[in-house]
Amino acid sequence: MHIRPATVADREAVVSLVQRVLQEFELPWDPQGMDAELFTIPHSYSQRGGWFDVVVDEHEAVVGTIGLLPVGDGVIELRKMYLQRSARGGGMGRRLVQRAIDRARAVGYQRLELETAAVLEAAVALYRSMGFQTVGEATCQRVCDYRMAISLHPDDRAKIAQQQGQQ
Repeated sequence: MHIRPATVADREAVVSLVQRVLQEFELPWDPQGMDAELFTIPHSYSQRGGWFDVVVDEHEAVVGTIGLLPVGDGVIELRKMYLQRSARGGGMGRRLVQRAIDRARAVGYQRLELETAAVLEAAVALYRSMGFQTVGEATCQRVCDYRMAISLHPDDRAKIAQQQGQQ
């Protein structure tokens, strides 16, 4: 499997993957709201200064997604991270999150945020293991239970790692 930028040709596969994963976890599909941006990838991301990547298998089939969208001064949001069942458990999720952190930091963002649902237990555990902390109420409250963030400033990351080691 490898990660590459999404293309217009990936739209149908991305929409299908997201629908399947949402259904698997009994989360709502919202094509008129939260999920509408998927119908216009990669433009819905690139036009707003973000990125949208896909994970593809050896046959170039889309098996995962991840997006980054700027949301404010120095802040970027990790969005639409989904992996089909066969792509989970082998470290791809960690690779995607680390890629998002590295990319956001390289461009100069100071903070990476995300929102997620409690039912996505493995994802929540992954985010926490990588230094994300709960930072308040989720804005997509109909679906999301957590708003999490990580500082991209190296000094802050070192402090967080030290604090976690003392707990």
